[in-house]
Amino acid sequence: MKTLGVGVIGCGNISAAYMKLAPLFKGIEMRACADLNEAAAKARAEEFGLRACTVDELLAADDIDIIVNLTIPAAHYAVSKRILEAGKHSYSEKPFVLTLEEGESLRKLAAEKGLRVGSAPDTFMGGAHQLARAVLDEGCTGAIRGGTCHVMSFGMEHWHPNPDFFFLPGGGPILDLGPYYITNLVQLIGPVKAVAAMTGKGRETRTISNGPRNGEEIPVETPTTIQALLEFENGAIINFGASWDVKAHRHKNMELYGLEASLYVPDPNFFGGEVILATPDGEQSIAERGHPFGKANMKDGRGNDQANYRCAGLADMALAILEDRPHRCSQELATHVVEVMTAILKAGDDRAWVTMQTTCERPAALSPEEAQALLA
Repeated sequence: MKTLGVGVIGCGNISAAYMKLAPLFKGIEMRACADLNEAAAKARAEEFGLRACTVDELLAADDIDIIVNLTIPAAHYAVSKRILEAGKHSYSEKPFVLTLEEGESLRKLAAEKGLRVGSAPDTFMGGAHQLARAVLDEGCTGAIRGGTCHVMSFGMEHWHPNPDFFFLPGGGPILDLGPYYITNLVQLIGPVKAVAAMTGKGRETRTISNGPRNGEEIPVETPTTIQALLEFENGAIINFGASWDVKAHRHKNMELYGLEASLYVPDPNFFGGEVILATPDGEQSIAERGHPFGKANMKDGRGNDQANYRCAGLADMALAILEDRPHRCSQELATHVVEVMTAILKAGDDRAWVTMQTTCERPAALSPEEAQALLA
């Protein structure tokens, strides 16, 4: 099978996960990396046996077919545009872009160039979320008519050494963590029709409490507490709470309420976890069906087993290019999710409902056999 050469622009924290996990998959080979900070690129290159380049060198490299955009969110559009203009396929970290207009601009450019565009998150391809998808598709819950999602903590400044961008426009819990939740909701129950929201900020500044900048105050210029209602095209109404102003809570990550039963879905920021079907007679843990992307392959920061298959979406896009089929982490999906997230923020500003201009198909389900076929 042909292998597509992959390069990375942006050698920050998340780049290590891509570089470490890429060898797990067919169809891709990580070959080079670049960063405006050349020392960062050289350090990652040495760590993972790659070639360090300037951004211009990477864009011009003949052995690179796909470039992964791991820059800060505010740079995603400009960098993805340069990747497409250079004749390379583009795969971006989330959020894909920061406005619907940017998403449409990249869609048109990719179509003109005959290139693919993909975007994280790919965690919805994980074993737990594909199990939840199968339970829903098999009709075990009946039609989904309601649900709740919660992603809440006391902020990113407590662990990230340079958390500034999290609290600037383009950051915040909706644009940073919302992609995992909203993308998973779309793959489970379909596209969003309209949203309403209220938004606010807990503080005007945050204090970094780790690393070399410990004690430094940084400004907060985006909402950090959001309560939203999402109306889906299938009629479901989901309450979505996202906040970095919460010290503790007992809310589940995601619950979907069907006419026959409820489904409790684990954190969509991760690939694995327990899926529970709840009926009036009680709760039942749904047995894992041997999905490769649900198997633990690492320890998290607390020493717990964790399934981590980041690069699954990238590999699926590469093989989709080679096999001439749609890829799951598609531009249409990513653009719709961006519109939903930015509409939530707009609804919070305007205290009004916002109706979506875009829609998308649910990405194809990923069976255990199809997931296995992605692995090297």
